[in-house]
Amino acid sequence: MQKIPPLHEHRPPVTRRCLLPLLLGCALAGPAWGQSGEASPAAPEGAPRAVAVFAETAPVLDGAVLDDPAWAAAVPLSGFRQTTPEEGRPASERTEVRLLYTATALYIGVVCHDRQPGRIVVSDSRRDAPLDDSDSFQLILDTYRDGQNGFLFGTNPAGIEYDAQVTNEGQGSFGGSRQQSGSGGGLNVNWDGSWTVRTHTGDYGWSAEFEIPFRTLRFPGGGAQAWGVNFQRTLRRRNEVAFWAPLPRQYNLMRLSYAGRLDGLEVPDPRNLTFTPYALATADRDYTLPGSEMDAAGDVGADLKYSITPSLTLDLTYNTDFAQVEVDEQQVNLDRFSLFFPEKRPFFLENAGLFSVGVSEFAGQEVELFFSRRIGIGPGGEVIPILGGARVSGQVGGLSLGLLDMQTEAVRGVAPANNFAVARLRKDLPNRSAVGALATNRVAMGDLAGDDDYNQTVALDGRLGLGRYGVLTGFVAGTNTPGIEGDEYAYYLAANYDSERWFLNATYTEVAPGFNPEMGFLRRTAYRKPSAVVLYRYRPADFLGLLELRPHASYQGFWDFDGFQETGRLHVDNHWEWPSGFEVHTGFNVTREGVKAAFEIAEGVVVPAETYDHAEAQLVLVTNEGRKVSLTTHAVIGGFFGGSRVSLSPTLRLRTGEAFTTELGLQHNAVDLPGGDFTANLLRARLSYAFTPRIYVQGLVQYNDVADLWSANVRFGWLQAANTGLFVVFNQANDLDVLTGTPQARSMTVKYSRMFNVLR
Repeated sequence: MQKIPPLHEHRPPVTRRCLLPLLLGCALAGPAWGQSGEASPAAPEGAPRAVAVFAETAPVLDGAVLDDPAWAAAVPLSGFRQTTPEEGRPASERTEVRLLYTATALYIGVVCHDRQPGRIVVSDSRRDAPLDDSDSFQLILDTYRDGQNGFLFGTNPAGIEYDAQVTNEGQGSFGGSRQQSGSGGGLNVNWDGSWTVRTHTGDYGWSAEFEIPFRTLRFPGGGAQAWGVNFQRTLRRRNEVAFWAPLPRQYNLMRLSYAGRLDGLEVPDPRNLTFTPYALATADRDYTLPGSEMDAAGDVGADLKYSITPSLTLDLTYNTDFAQVEVDEQQVNLDRFSLFFPEKRPFFLENAGLFSVGVSEFAGQEVELFFSRRIGIGPGGEVIPILGGARVSGQVGGLSLGLLDMQTEAVRGVAPANNFAVARLRKDLPNRSAVGALATNRVAMGDLAGDDDYNQTVALDGRLGLGRYGVLTGFVAGTNTPGIEGDEYAYYLAANYDSERWFLNATYTEVAPGFNPEMGFLRRTAYRKPSAVVLYRYRPADFLGLLELRPHASYQGFWDFDGFQETGRLHVDNHWEWPSGFEVHTGFNVTREGVKAAFEIAEGVVVPAETYDHAEAQLVLVTNEGRKVSLTTHAVIGGFFGGSRVSLSPTLRLRTGEAFTTELGLQHNAVDLPGGDFTANLLRARLSYAFTPRIYVQGLVQYNDVADLWSANVRFGWLQAANTGLFVVFNQANDLDVLTGTPQARSMTVKYSRMFNVLR
């Protein structure tokens, strides 16, 4: 297979073009930017209000809300209304929510009444497992009442702990629209707070009690607080989703501008200082080195977190280690552009959405001005030790502030020692608007550093809400790299309209040939790209039993700076969705690929320089994922670089009760080109068994027939607070024959970390 090209290769000199900073300024002009004072959500008139009651004695945390007299002082909240399947109608089952607080924590007691408790669906009991496929309850807290950012907590009848940070109402990168669990997009599921939940099941249905310490949250200074809040109940057997603060059907719980209001809180300034040391032992062997033996080693390190103010946090890390993190999922590259692998390392994930500025559309990430995976990972995926670093993040003086500085060691033959620094400012404004700035700086140091080995990026970005449904977003950025000739700029402008029936989107992106964000990510360089989407949501009264039809069309095109079209894609599709969650997507694509330089797509198979125009059919099938057996499959059949391709990507999910889940996935590509035929298969098996929500075993086995390689990653975790605890991790990579083939690498790591609350 073709190797991934370097992201920052030498580029020939180009004619200098003027930067267009006024384009962004014109787009962001408007009365909202001249307003002063605290930003507040433009919630619809009549949004519900809740009052939290102070309790001298905290509830007993066992999940049994109805049996605990501590909840008697709290007035139950109810009146949930559906978005699915019957928009606007009252929820089919009653939900009651009670709110208490003490000097140290907020308590939420919820009773999910169910007239058929024997039909409650529980699909998973792992921490942070998705809640869409299970009966579940979620809540979101907008502690600054800016209508854009918040903390999300949830559970299911098995008592799992699900938490996430929400930025920009879940709409992904500040200048884009991505939502991704791995890194700092609009929904950051990999953030792990320190909190507790317990559940109880009875003939009434099920109930849950949440204890969320104030030190886990970030909010304005102590005293009287008014927060945004909303609650979601999912009744999986009906595919029903209902909210306390009603939402239009196109939105989800993260739409904080529609949240209700929580009053009654009198919060003291929390004193928070946590110290989290770790110790680990490793044993590994590289079988590709002749005469290699098993190497054993040990290491220690620590993280420290201190609340400078209730809204501003200092994080320090020394000898940072990420041994417990799951390995990357392998990818097959059938193109000539770079692949994107998400960030999963815990230290970089808290408040990661604050640092996120970029573009993501259609196939995934295109531009990220700051991409934390550049820190501690070499150009070929090598692990580069991180000596330590610091981060200050939160809010000060009405501004969101993020400062990050990390120092890596030198690895001879791979990379010199580097210092990575990032600064981020953002001001949230009324009606989902904001303005911000970002700066990054990488500088090499030490004996291995060359002369003038540094790189800098600066950017301005903004977001302007227009009414209830419209928004303009954009950024303009420039880089500074010694030795690069030509313009070093990029900019992006997008307009979105998202109502109950229509979703409209138009964007323009331009990346100059010299633009080189070395602390970021570029899928491709030197291009101009317009794109557009038109989608219509229709819920028929009675047609084939359907819940919703979503016909839509989209287009994107990439041109280089000489006017040559490198890529074009017109997509026409319709999504057919039934009330059970069963979906069929029927699509048709017209594509163009302009290859400027021949490249080897597979061993011995070369794609010549030429323009290729093709058509392809696309079919997606999604079965009811709330059942014990479910299937998702994606098929594309059509022309491909002058030949043809059949691409199949089925994923089969199996679960037994709430403890054992299995996911089997296959990516199969059969390609017939004038220069030769080949197949590329990637098989993935993910298995998980949760003894309790905090004790689990997870395995990821992958087979890549292009590299003739099997790999296995098995992790045992015994979690304590905020994803600390005991971890045992086994990794192995083998040649094709897993039983008799020669191993390439094998390692075992045992890591233990413990959080100490110093000021408790």
